[in-house]
Amino acid sequence: MISVANPQAQVVALRDEINTAIAAVLDSGIYILGPKVQQFEKEFAAFIGAPFAVGVANGTDAVRLALMALGIVVGDEVITVSHSAVATVSAITETGACPVMVDISPSHYCIDVAAIEAAITPKTRAIVPVHIYGQPADMLAIMALAERYDLKVVEDCAQAHGAAIGLQKVGTFGHAAAFSFYPTKNLGALGDGGAVVCKDAAVFDRLQCLRQYGWKTRYISDSHGVNSRLDELQAAVLSVKLKYLESGNGLRRAIAGRYSEALQHSGIIVPKIREGATHAMHLYVVQSEARTELASHLASYGVATALHYPAAIHQQAAYGQKAALSHTEYLYQRLLSLPMYPELGDAEIDQVCLGLKAWNKE
Repeated sequence: MISVANPQAQVVALRDEINTAIAAVLDSGIYILGPKVQQFEKEFAAFIGAPFAVGVANGTDAVRLALMALGIVVGDEVITVSHSAVATVSAITETGACPVMVDISPSHYCIDVAAIEAAITPKTRAIVPVHIYGQPADMLAIMALAERYDLKVVEDCAQAHGAAIGLQKVGTFGHAAAFSFYPTKNLGALGDGGAVVCKDAAVFDRLQCLRQYGWKTRYISDSHGVNSRLDELQAAVLSVKLKYLESGNGLRRAIAGRYSEALQHSGIIVPKIREGATHAMHLYVVQSEARTELASHLASYGVATALHYPAAIHQQAAYGQKAALSHTEYLYQRLLSLPMYPELGDAEIDQVCLGLKAWNKE
């Protein structure tokens, strides 16, 4: 069965480089916030095109600490989407702020800018747009809106490493940006990991304190902080993988092109890329009113599929919100993810396309 994601495939391809990087950390005797973390932070910031990056324990913490560093506190309202991994809303809740979930664009699946403005109240302090599946949100319009209402913006880039609008990579538009390095991401660690990218030196300083108990001086907490540190082993592995991120994203887009070609005239809606944007193609998600039947059909061809995600966040008990998110709720009955990772071989891609073309004929 061809899986939807396969992080082990990249480990196999890069095993010698990864083993060398890990051995260097083991030999160093430094395992937390050492030179490998500092090296990766500089490399990743340069890749994104931002002055600063701060490694943290995971992508959820990246969103949470970014909001905290920007001054979001208990009782503030933060506007975001229900169409995302639950981590986005969980992170907002962990700051003590109130997540306000709004609808998405039915064509690009990212946050609807008009819905943001309609949801703004005197308590609104921030917006967290999600670059879902690797599709850039409309950041120019979002930043213009944020400036008009004096709101902070934290980009959730957990699925969008390397995505761009024009020549500017996502993660450089907002006041801060959160990245996840979960193993299945376009840039994935061998465990959990995350980073916050920012442009402001004061925000960078706060983030460095926040991730380690509020320390400016070791063991002395000048402010409340948490324990959220990227370790040396993960940083070393990420430095290896970062060298292959752009080429990997190119392979993802090439695979997506083959899928979309195979689905011509099928009645299945393929991903629509925002004009002027570069999609990171973290996931290739189609839309079909016969989703269950399509998944069963592809399984008969040895092709796995997945639901990202089975229920919208506002429909889940932990974060229930009485909101009429019509586009979100409609799409959650229709979306289906196909296999997408750079190491898919030609024979595997051919097999997926064969199943897709066979669906066209049924």
